[in-house]
Amino acid sequence: MNQEDFNTFCNTLWASTHVVQWRESHVWKVGTKVFAIGHWRNRKHPSITFKASEIAFEVLRNEPGLQPAPYFASRGLKWIQHYAEPGLSNESLKSYLSQSHHIVSSGLTNKIQKELLEVFGEWRDKHN
Repeated sequence: MNQEDFNTFCNTLWASTHVVQWRESHVWKVGTKVFAIGHWRNRKHPSITFKASEIAFEVLRNEPGLQPAPYFASRGLKWIQHYAEPGLSNESLKSYLSQSHHIVSSGLTNKIQKELLEVFGEWRDKHN
């Protein structure tokens, strides 16, 4: 997945916002919580990092081209980094990015979820 495809896809997810930070990484958030990070600088292959469910983390952690995300996983968090081939197909990567968004947005407080609804409206509103 290239940078443009990554950013375009993440932008379709409800209440998502984008910033460039952490050594030119493309960071996607829902509310103030990160759900995806893409990094293309000085790499043959991009690194795309996302939060995973416990089961997905266990399944993906040792797959070729994937690894526990160095910063997050070292702190006991369930984050996967797609960093080399073969890694995930674009469709699988999109599915895991969507799941990451769902995990993170579900963990937001009711107050923050309500505030996001006021700002962003229902999910379908962003796509119509």
